[in-house]
Amino acid sequence: MKIAVYGRQFNDPSIFPYIRQVFNTLVQHKVEICIHPLLYENLKGNIDTSEFTVLNCDSAIKGHIDVFLTLGGDGTLLDMVTVVRDSGIPVIGINFGRLGFLASINKSDIAAAIHAVVNGEYTLDSRELLVIDSDEKVFGDNNFALNDVTIHKRDDSAMITSHVALDGEFLNSYWGDGIIVSTPTGSTAYSLSCNGPIIFPQSNSLALTPVAPHNLNVRPVVLPDSSKISIDVDYRGNNYIVSCDSRTVIIDKPMQFRVYKADFKLNLIRLNNESYLSTLRKKLLWGLDARNY
Repeated sequence: MKIAVYGRQFNDPSIFPYIRQVFNTLVQHKVEICIHPLLYENLKGNIDTSEFTVLNCDSAIKGHIDVFLTLGGDGTLLDMVTVVRDSGIPVIGINFGRLGFLASINKSDIAAAIHAVVNGEYTLDSRELLVIDSDEKVFGDNNFALNDVTIHKRDDSAMITSHVALDGEFLNSYWGDGIIVSTPTGSTAYSLSCNGPIIFPQSNSLALTPVAPHNLNVRPVVLPDSSKISIDVDYRGNNYIVSCDSRTVIIDKPMQFRVYKADFKLNLIRLNNESYLSTLRKKLLWGLDARNY
């Protein structure tokens, strides 16, 4: 089995023993390890990676890598989406961050999780992605998002107006700080903090969530994921932000953006001892009310 490992810069020295445990456990299972170049550079001087292969990101990875393993939080796994792209390679994340909806493996469960992956004791949880398109191709080829597409005003600017249409029919004009289009995966991310609904992964739905709307009767809307969403952005400030997961660009003029479901999915590894419901209960602390005991 060949596993590729990815991670960001690690500033907390207490994380390195867990990273060593990851590599040692993979070696014990006789896994061929490929390290993403960014992680390879970040680990220099802290962990010996000289015996491992550095992943060639310029060549095709489909058929050459069996599993991608991310070290970090949900943001790290979101970064990896641009590497996995439409290859269908399964992804699993070990959580060194805080909440960890996507990177759901705790540091204390590293050995058990790697054992399960190596022995095929898991299922694949296919997640929908979004594509954001515009005439100027502001995100280039990395114009897809696992969590959400967001249009947001700058910190010091006036509110923006987003004129939204579904499949060519006008829906509403949203005045406020911005608007979020989220997948079911992203419904527990930024959209949730803006009072958006939690959507189960297989619901075939999207959420359209306004950010601090000026009209108090405006509420989030759940849409079928077959919808073609067009957003015409008007603004009175100098510029505004468009984000595609963790990737952002600053736009300095009115533009139209088109958002729709991608024609490929991301395969998340779900271990046999976990489920979407168990993750919700654990991460959102459901059931901890004293009245349940």
